[in-house]
Amino acid sequence: MGILDYTAVELAEKIKSKEVSVREAVDAVLEQIDKTEETYNCYVTVDREGALKKADEVQKKIDAGEIEGPLAGVPVAIKDNMCTEGLLTTCSSKILGNFVPTFSSEAVLNLEKAGAVIIGKTNMDEFAMGSTTETSAYGVTKNPRNPEHVPGGSSGGSAAAVAANECFYALGSDTGGSIRQPAGYCGVVGMKPTYSTVSRYGLIAYGSSLDQIGPLSKDVRDCATILEVIASHDPKDSTSVKRDDTDFTSALVEDVKGMKIGIPKDYLGEGLDPEVKDAVLKAAEVLKDKGAIIEEFDLGLVEYAIPAYYTIAAAEASSNLERFDGIKYGYRTEEFTDLHNMYKKTRSEGFGPEVKRRIMLGSFVLSSGYYDAYYLKALRVKALIKKAFDDAFAKYDVILGPVAPTTAPKLGESLSDPIKMYLGDIYTISLNLAGLPGICLPCGEDSKGLPIGLQLIGDCFKEKNIIRAAYTYEQSRA
Repeated sequence: MGILDYTAVELAEKIKSKEVSVREAVDAVLEQIDKTEETYNCYVTVDREGALKKADEVQKKIDAGEIEGPLAGVPVAIKDNMCTEGLLTTCSSKILGNFVPTFSSEAVLNLEKAGAVIIGKTNMDEFAMGSTTETSAYGVTKNPRNPEHVPGGSSGGSAAAVAANECFYALGSDTGGSIRQPAGYCGVVGMKPTYSTVSRYGLIAYGSSLDQIGPLSKDVRDCATILEVIASHDPKDSTSVKRDDTDFTSALVEDVKGMKIGIPKDYLGEGLDPEVKDAVLKAAEVLKDKGAIIEEFDLGLVEYAIPAYYTIAAAEASSNLERFDGIKYGYRTEEFTDLHNMYKKTRSEGFGPEVKRRIMLGSFVLSSGYYDAYYLKALRVKALIKKAFDDAFAKYDVILGPVAPTTAPKLGESLSDPIKMYLGDIYTISLNLAGLPGICLPCGEDSKGLPIGLQLIGDCFKEKNIIRAAYTYEQSRA
């Protein structure tokens, strides 16, 4: 078994027992990047010197007994919308092409305290706007399972890096499914925790009421372990919540006896690929055989989730992206006549078409005369969706369904039809509107050999339920 075959937790154990050094692990990852990065384009920035220097520092601390955590010495990749002190952070946009932050995001700091070694920053859809990683200003990322297909998005670089063994695990951010959907497309595990569990400090905002940082990993154990490390109360984030139940690894138990699992009938209808449906229902049968109680039920409001989500997300994006104007940091146009001309030219040249589309949509729904008709109505729908989930969780411990209607589409297919790309988020966005946790893990392949993702959804702050169900299912397939 080579170093790259280990999971993150297994590698940390090997480092602790001195079977593998931190530098050997970093060298193995850098060697793999040299071999495959030209094909997959997972990274915007690879920090070779920084990673090797950090490897030696972490090794000394491990040897001295100063760091003993379950991820000590393990190389990690960070999505390029999380600030990293002294390391380029671009959001895969031309407008931040020269931005080097003076501080690190709280989630990154938590990993560094635990002894993680940052390999680099992963490619993403520009400002996290997209579902394929094709809107990046730094070229498309390709799916390691089949390079003719997209890896999903917006955390496609992070998911692809894990799938291609270009890191042992990665951080992504999830605004409407941006961790779970690429995890499904690339055949890895991805989790969006309950909103407010992981600090958003230092995460460059897209939709502030929807964004949440989470892990992408090789298996469920890694996922729970990473989440345990990055979850923390942070006074710098006003939405951060103090929790005393973040021992997520305690839920790594192979036992779902008596667990009530609901499957929304709305998730199994029109638009769902038959192979995806078949794989998801087979996964439900596995959990049933393990003692879970499986029922189908009507969730309702599913068809309203997409318009509500895109109205709210675009409104928040138009507000959040106002700050990128060429004055304080980032790209500035070279030729301009006055201040307003400089703003216009900088933003026209710096933003890509998908970002412009969403800024315009957001400015429209927030404008006088349309605010009540669109934005306010979307907020009401958001409240109704939360109530529909509350009613469902009064009966069920976990909700089970697909993560996407199809497996990974071919490169170029989605961008030609943005509406079709938006509709691909049908099963993931409701969780962000309701602030719920969700995990995606592989549950088979289609006839083309592309991974199929199973999504398990929990009630607010009930990550342990979905970790337990996911772990039980994963162990049955091992």
